[in-house]
Amino acid sequence: MRASPKVVGVGLTLAVIVSSFSPTTAAEPKDEVAAATAAWAQALGEDDPEKVLPLYSSDAVLWGTISPKLRSDPAALRDYFVAAFKALPGLKVTFGDQLIRVYGNTAVNTGYYTFSYVQNGESKIFPARYSFTYFKNGDRWMIVDHHSSAMPSPPK
Repeated sequence: MRASPKVVGVGLTLAVIVSSFSPTTAAEPKDEVAAATAAWAQALGEDDPEKVLPLYSSDAVLWGTISPKLRSDPAALRDYFVAAFKALPGLKVTFGDQLIRVYGNTAVNTGYYTFSYVQNGESKIFPARYSFTYFKNGDRWMIVDHHSSAMPSPPK
């Protein structure tokens, strides 16, 4: 038995309509960038440069929070994180507001975060502001530029 062209057309139309109501499994680019940032926070909390470094592209640039030097190659980034983990034992980060903007395969996440660590048995915190610039390489958002600076004191 053959279906008439009219029946086939109605069936196709119904299939398109039903599929348009189905939830999509693909993440939105802003959600992907937020997930990449959360992965960075988790990796930072592991106190191991080898967990953080794969999140940066090979040509990434870092202006770190606790160093006046620009880091612009993998060895320099590694040195920064080795020193940071040594100076700030038990380093963790908590993100505040994030402003994520996506421009095709490039994205910028700007906001503030608070670092916490333990020094001489005492918990310490310091707030900072950041900008991460990401580039999508295949299906991964890689950090290509990271600027972080201590939050300035309000004017008096």
